[in-house]
Formats: sequence, structure tokens, C-alpha cells
Amino acid sequence: MEEYQESNHRDNGWAAIPSGSNRWLVVAIVALLGIAAVAFAYGYHQKSVVSQLTAQAATANAAVNQMQGQLSALTTKLNDLTVAQTSPQALAQSAPPSAAPSTDPSEETSAKTPEAVSTSASSAKAAPVKRTPAKRRTPAVDKKYAQLQAQLAEQQKQLKETQDEVAKDRSELEGTINSTRDDLNGSIAKTHEELVALEKRGERSYFEFELSKAKQFQRVGPLTISLRKADTKHKSYDLAMIVDDNELQKKKVNLYEPIWIHTENESQPVQIVVNRIDKDLVHGYISAPKYKPSELAAGAASVTPVSTKSPANTPIPQEPQQPQQ
Repeated sequence: MEEYQESNHRDNGWAAIPSGSNRWLVVAIVALLGIAAVAFAYGYHQKSVVSQLTAQAATANAAVNQMQGQLSALTTKLNDLTVAQTSPQALAQSAPPSAAPSTDPSEETSAKTPEAVSTSASSAKAAPVKRTPAKRRTPAVDKKYAQLQAQLAEQQKQLKETQDEVAKDRSELEGTINSTRDDLNGSIAKTHEELVALEKRGERSYFEFELSKAKQFQRVGPLTISLRKADTKHKSYDLAMIVDDNELQKKKVNLYEPIWIHTENESQPVQIVVNRIDKDLVHGYISAPKYKPSELAAGAASVTPVSTKSPANTPIPQEPQQPQQ
């Protein structure tokens, strides 16, 4: 009877150990799901911010177009007014002096005395000298012209301010888009020095490679890849890879364009980046998560809280001894 109780107690102790491991495995999975939800919410928030900034930029562009239309209309009116003012002056300056009425000298001599004849002759000589002075612009026209100039200057000032605001909004929008792209897709290393800087962060593992055009596959880090074509003119390449026993093809991939691959053994996607393309040769790197899901689960399960420790008076189950031959 004592032997039966001892074996039953031993079996219960061994059954408690897997239940504790399963509990911490569930806790680790819930934590990973929470992190994924936070990342998704952050990405959605950044996407909404980008949409709002894009709408503001579109509104500002519409305001600039409207201001430019008003400025063109004012310029046209000002030109028309200037032409209307200069036309009467030009006509007055180009017009010939009015001719004096012609009379017969014999009739005038017979009808007038010598004094009258001399007086009329002197007046006839003085008549061609007189010219009609050019009409000056009236004060009303000057006032209207000054108002149009002031309005034009104000419109130009508002247009300049609107253009400055649009440029500022565009720069802020580009900065937000770049930061959002970096947060969602990760940074891209274009040189070996930048790759070393990324590796110093300690967030991911990096594997550099240099592939020549061939049909054979080459193992680089967690992937098996092969270069099939390198186009130096268009800065693109074709790549073949084996992922989870499946052969995949990526064609016309541009320089610095990241390729994201989701594998069964990785918690996060694996990234492939080519930062140099030569004739039948490419150089780049593969970025992979530093820890696998199994390692994360094992690390979480290895941490035992105080509440789950065995009391001092609880006997620790012993391993069954092998029967002696």
C-alpha cells in the first residue's frame, strides 16, 4: 500500500511540471499578441496622420491656385488700364496742329484798313505756333491706379505667404512619411558602414553576401538564394530563393528595394536588400530576427515567479531508479 501511495504522489508531481510550462507558454503567446496589437495600432495612427497632412497639402495647393488666378486677373486689369491711359496721350501728341481758316488776301485787303491787315497778318503768323496741350490724368484715375497697385502688392504678399506655408507643410509631410516608413519597414543600409551601424543596435542579425550570376543556390544566413540576372543599366536584378522547401522568384527588383520574406521558423519577416549592382554580380545583405519564437518561449518559461515555487515542507519528487539487474 505504501509503495502505491509513493508512486501515485510521484506521478502527480510529474504532471504538475508540464502544466506550469503550458501556463507560461500561454503567457508568452498573450504577450506577443499584445505587442503585435500595439504595433498595428501605432501603424494605423501614423497612416491617419499621413492622410491628414496630405489633405492639408491639397487644400493649400488649391488656395495657391486660386490666389494665382486672382493675381492674373488683377494684372490683366492693370495692363488694360495702363493702355487706356497711354492711348489718349499718344493720340494728342501725334495729332497735327489745327489749320487756320484760309481767306482770300485781296478780299481782306479791300475790306480792312492797313492797320487791320497788319493785325490779322500778325495773328495768322502766331496761330500755327499754338499747340493743344496733352491732357493730364485726372485725380480719380490716379487714385484708382494706386488702389490697384496696392491690391496687387497685397495679393503678391498673400501668395508668397501661402507658398511658404505649402512648402513647410510639404517638408513636414515628407518627414512624417519617411519616419513612418522607417518605423514600419525598418532602416535600409546603403553602405557597409551603415550596415555596421544597424548591427550595433542589436535588434536584428545581418548577413552580407556577394552573389554572382549562376543557377546554383548559395546559403546566406537563414535563406538559400541564387542570382539569375543583373541589369546595370536599369539598376535591377532577378533573384531565386528557397523558402520552406519552396522555390520562389523575384524579378526586376530595384536597387535598395527591400524584399520581405515570412518563414515558418521566424517570428518576424526576413529582409533582403541589394545595395550594389555590377555586371553579373550583386552585393547586399540579409536581415533576420535575433531570436526565434522557440527561444523566446523557452526564455519566458524559464522565469518562475515566487508564487509558483514549492513550499519548504513539500517533498521534491525523485526520479525513478532503474531496477538493478
